[in-house]
Formats: sequence, C-alpha cells, structure tokens
Amino acid sequence: MPNITVARRRNVLALHRRFLEGAIAAGLPAKGLDQAFAGKIEISPSMWSQIKSSRPIGDNLARQIEQHCEVEAGWLDKEDRPSEVPDAAEERFIAAAREAWRQANAKGKRELSGWLKQRAARPPGDEPPP
Repeated sequence: MPNITVARRRNVLALHRRFLEGAIAAGLPAKGLDQAFAGKIEISPSMWSQIKSSRPIGDNLARQIEQHCEVEAGWLDKEDRPSEVPDAAEERFIAAAREAWRQANAKGKRELSGWLKQRAARPPGDEPPP
C-alpha cells in the first residue's frame, strides 16, 4: 500500500524545486523564495517549513497546492512523481543528447541508441570497469 504522506511530501518538494528553478532562471534572488512559494500555495512560511520537515499534508491542502501549482487533482498522491519534474542536470543531458543525435550520421545514431539501451538495461549502480 502506498504511503501517501511520503508521496505527498516528495511530490510537493518536486513542485518546490520546479518553482525555485523557474524563479532563479528568471533572475530572482534566492533569498526569500521559500516565503514566495508559501505565498503561491497560500500557506504561511511557518507551515511550509513544517511541511518540508515532517508535517503531513491533508487532502484539502493537497488539492489547494495542486490548484496553485497548476497540476491535476491527485497529482501529489502519486508515487514516483519527481521523475516527471526534471532537474537542471537532466535538462542539460537531454539537450546534449539531442544535439549529439542531430549531428550524428546513421551509424552514429545506431551507436548512441545502442549505448543508451545497454545502459538502461543495467541494474542501478552496476557500472562497467574503467
């Protein structure tokens, strides 16, 4: 049975990360962004601090956060959601992979695709010897 408390906290932190990345990319200073996020989701900065550390997110608050963050109702309740919110490093990797793909000839594209398929098939932490 999924742990909704853990899923909601993990997912709201992913939404928070998305908010922070957008604010910093827009040139806003990092100071005060937690308070700005709390304001966006219409809670006090103190409550946001509590949520980040341990306070459970109830159903009403979950729907409120989803509405203000413009995600569908129930979004916070789903497990493994953070993968849907790419971080900056993932975005840079995707951009680099796209550029390599576009510059490669057919053989290069087959090699890139083959390497990625092999890497994806490996269990996590199973790295080849150097």
